[in-house]
Amino acid sequence: MSGHSKWHNIRLHKGKIDAQRAQIFTKLSKEIIVAAKSGVPDPDANFKLKLAVAKARESNMPMDNIKRAIARATGEGKGDAFEEIRYEGFGPSGVAVIVDAVTDNRNRTASEMRYAFSRNGGNLGEIGCVAWLFEERGVIRFPSAAITEDQLLECADLDGLLDVAVNGEDVEIVTEPRSLSNVRDEVERRVLAPRGIRVQSATVELVPKTLAPVSAEDAPAVLRFLDALEEHEDVTRLSSNADIPDAVLEQLA
Repeated sequence: MSGHSKWHNIRLHKGKIDAQRAQIFTKLSKEIIVAAKSGVPDPDANFKLKLAVAKARESNMPMDNIKRAIARATGEGKGDAFEEIRYEGFGPSGVAVIVDAVTDNRNRTASEMRYAFSRNGGNLGEIGCVAWLFEERGVIRFPSAAITEDQLLECADLDGLLDVAVNGEDVEIVTEPRSLSNVRDEVERRVLAPRGIRVQSATVELVPKTLAPVSAEDAPAVLRFLDALEEHEDVTRLSSNADIPDAVLEQLA
């Protein structure tokens, strides 16, 4: 889980997300619209929408914005023709990437993705060319703070929990995708709430089965490539198997 997730966590800690709040809210609104269209517009009855709303709340998106996005999906607001689309390929140093996007113009986004890949030393491939290198998992992150391993073991009996790992200042709990919400609720009740600790994020991610080592020399090019993709206005999720040493990430963050 080090690679891309570690890079993302450092960006989060440095406050880069706050600097791009307007863009983040736009992306989150698109995810909510697509999720609401995929089923009923009720987070309690639509698992995909529940995750999208939870992700928005974790980014401090106001409830009014969330309600407006759901309203747009149900036809109460301006109509949208958003659709989900996925791109796969390779970046510098042979790292594999999967880009999930939400767009109202498939041709425009495809053209811009091809440009982003080629301009930054990558190669856009066919759908399925790297998907086999990843598996979908729920991932919960929160600060390790004063939590001990024994306290984390209190959650070992939870249905759908696959792994618990402490990565520096963070704890990562990996779950089956459908168990993400239940595991999060129980972890908060048993371990976090009594200690005043909050979950940083709880999302369904594409976790690499194996990592692609990236040297210190190649790391800047790989990070520029990942940044260029993630910062595109239509990209809602970026998955990579890049494994960059923590010390190098800290220097480049």
